[in-house]
Amino acid sequence: QVQLMESGGGSVQAGGSLRLSCAASANTNVYCMGWFRQAPGKEREGVAVIGMNEIATYADSVKGRFTISKDNAKNSLYLQMNSLKPEDTAVYYCAAYPSLMFCSRRLAGLGYGMDYWGKGTLVTISS
Repeated sequence: QVQLMESGGGSVQAGGSLRLSCAASANTNVYCMGWFRQAPGKEREGVAVIGMNEIATYADSVKGRFTISKDNAKNSLYLQMNSLKPEDTAVYYCAAYPSLMFCSRRLAGLGYGMDYWGKGTLVTISS
């Protein structure tokens, strides 16, 4: 069982930045790690995942604005969010899957899910 704990959420104005962190209880070096979000009244969606050789895959809506990274020495995952928009408002979840295979496919789900989830951190962007 992997424990994931997010931090760094908060409220900022549009155009601002936030950095989310996720502390994992397992060796992130061998896990597909990702960030997902759920806005009020909407389904959960993938934001970004990072897998083998630190290759990252992003949702089109965040490309060029968000950067996912991880520090395997600290078993930590990060999401740097810049140029934030009101539509980025959501609860952001850290997630993990115990394999690096098919990591990019886990962004959209479609049969490739994540096994472990954090409790989420709220990000609110005001216009």
